[in-house]
Amino acid sequence: MRILLLAMATTVALCYVAGTASAQRNALYGAGMKVAISEDGSKYIRFITWHQVWLRYNENNTGSYRNNVAQDNIFDIGLRRSRVLIYAQISPRFLIVTHFGMNNQSAVSGGYLGNDGKKPQLYMHDAYVDYKVIGNYLSVGAGLHYWNGISRITNTSTLNLLTIDAPIFNWPTIEATDQFARMLGVFAKGKLGKLDYRVAVNDPFVTNTAQVVGPAANYNPQNNSKAYQGYFKYQFLEQEPNLLPYMVGTYLGIKKVFNIGAGFHYNNNGMWRTEQNDLVLDTVKSDISLFGIDAFLDLPLNTSSGTALTAYAVYYNYDFGRNNVRIIGILNPATGGGVLRGNAFPTVGTGNILYGHAGYLLPGNTLGEKARLQPYAAFSYASFEGLRDNHGEKVPVKMLDIGANLLLEGHHSKITLNYRNRPDFTNVNNIRYKPEIILQAMVYL
Repeated sequence: MRILLLAMATTVALCYVAGTASAQRNALYGAGMKVAISEDGSKYIRFITWHQVWLRYNENNTGSYRNNVAQDNIFDIGLRRSRVLIYAQISPRFLIVTHFGMNNQSAVSGGYLGNDGKKPQLYMHDAYVDYKVIGNYLSVGAGLHYWNGISRITNTSTLNLLTIDAPIFNWPTIEATDQFARMLGVFAKGKLGKLDYRVAVNDPFVTNTAQVVGPAANYNPQNNSKAYQGYFKYQFLEQEPNLLPYMVGTYLGIKKVFNIGAGFHYNNNGMWRTEQNDLVLDTVKSDISLFGIDAFLDLPLNTSSGTALTAYAVYYNYDFGRNNVRIIGILNPATGGGVLRGNAFPTVGTGNILYGHAGYLLPGNTLGEKARLQPYAAFSYASFEGLRDNHGEKVPVKMLDIGANLLLEGHHSKITLNYRNRPDFTNVNNIRYKPEIILQAMVYL
């Protein structure tokens, strides 16, 4: 509690030393680092770079170790994301996108050798070309891309999130059959009236799972099937751009947006498991079938005071095969104690997930003229087939996040304070909740 109060006090103090007015678009930022290569500006190259730095207090799951020392709680500093994005419109029809960087570096993880935090490798996030075939109706492209299916936040931008981070289950195959939520493939995207669509056919990456089959389904390392995905949204109010695949998390009151969407991801024989058949143990393959339906609302409420509302809700139905459950701990501060060490919890698996978040942009004069404040809350409820107690009853995974964005220059410069109430599944029959407090500093140019 003292840590939380100290972090809150730090955030409030920073409100009064903020140096610029907030909006998603800021006059000081302008068009950003954009270089025209034609007199009329139709040909250009744009450069974007950003860092997200986390200062975190984490009460670890039971039995966690850091550097071979038992640790009940940890205060650490890490780089959640550090990226460079370059895209160029070399003609009205051609677009090239290059996006590289690194993620999740701490003093104990993310390093080049995999067992420490030193010298993390830069790697490609996106590398694709895009050709406009029929105006805004149809564009096609190919390469390593982020034109994903399932939901809006499966395609979310990390530059303008409402919450401190995505809930991770929105990228259900992350680092298993994809490369940090990207795949190599071909895609098509466009607009048909108010309907915005994206579809793709991809080659899943070889999984990092062992050649050992168990009774619970796991990713099939012999998978050679294509992955098909798509997302379709109907835009009732203002239209959102789709030049790039990254969807905005919150517009901070500059647009009126209300969308309903649905999407899918399908990969034949993407999973495998064992099944007892008389005295023979058979290997059974099954499909990855993932579906989502969601709604997104972003509205200015009072134009004179600058208040705005952002709300999002999504339902996922995931089928990864019998009893599949995947445990993930983002930027995990612990190095030992099993898969449930540090801040890890059951994140993805066969079952259903409900998630929603909402935020309110306070009036522009709340903190004077130099900053804006946007409190938010997020909640998820997951029910996985393979997560049961000793009585055979399913144990839900519930997560609550409460936080606030201090917008110093819109999303270009912001500080976020987030409190998470995280379940510790070390004993599935006795779930305990642990606090995780993160103070994030983010700048993008």
